[in-house]
Amino acid sequence: MVASSETADPGSRSSDTQTPRHVAIIMDGNNRWARKHSLPGVAGHRAGVEAVRGVMRACRESGVEVLTLFAFSSENWSRPLPEVRALLALLSRYLRTEVKQLHEDNVRLRFIGKRSRFSAGLQRLIAHAETVTANNTAATVIIAVDYGGQWDITRAAQELAKRAQQGELNPEDITTELVQSTLSLGGFPRPDLCIRTGGDARISNFLLWDFAYSEFYFTPVLWPDFGELEFARALADYGKRERRFGGRGEPDGIVSGGSLDA
Repeated sequence: MVASSETADPGSRSSDTQTPRHVAIIMDGNNRWARKHSLPGVAGHRAGVEAVRGVMRACRESGVEVLTLFAFSSENWSRPLPEVRALLALLSRYLRTEVKQLHEDNVRLRFIGKRSRFSAGLQRLIAHAETVTANNTAATVIIAVDYGGQWDITRAAQELAKRAQQGELNPEDITTELVQSTLSLGGFPRPDLCIRTGGDARISNFLLWDFAYSEFYFTPVLWPDFGELEFARALADYGKRERRFGGRGEPDGIVSGGSLDA
């Protein structure tokens, strides 16, 4: 991963760019991996942490600027309590053991999601990780925890409604760009590519607004088995796409608005 300039412009790179600036990953399949290997579910989540390390290396080598990982969704609270506790314990352990290395690698760590339902100790670890790495410039890793796309849009709408009520802006001044800047990923480039492992072809309430023109790559490979080779395959597939952002592709690769009869 390389240094990222924060911008919300989804089309700031040409349509034929081979490497995505921002990759988002739905890391699915940890429990199935554990069952496949006759192991308890938490073993799958531990193996998933190792996969994170491999993908981060692959991002750095490929030139990806921003990596967003869907680690814990708003809906994950409905899972069995032992599994929820194990997931949060793994997150705490990750922050205790990995932040120092991330800082040495000049990687900035950010979190998106509610946070308020986490223990005070975990909230302190999250805040510490963000503070320590805040000025790092080589890469940005964003971890979505207790996050849901519908929650994100609702929260942004509430914030803008409050500002309008207080007279800070007029309702007609609420633009697409203003909504984007109020969302959790406001200030970052929108994801160019979303990868989902585990075989399901859905986005599960992840970054609903931000995925408007993202490319999607679905693979049956379970997350703990998703290594650097699999990541390279995803990037190779992305490199074949023609990104039109609602326009119409031309023979020379130029994107134009065009009519709706294309």
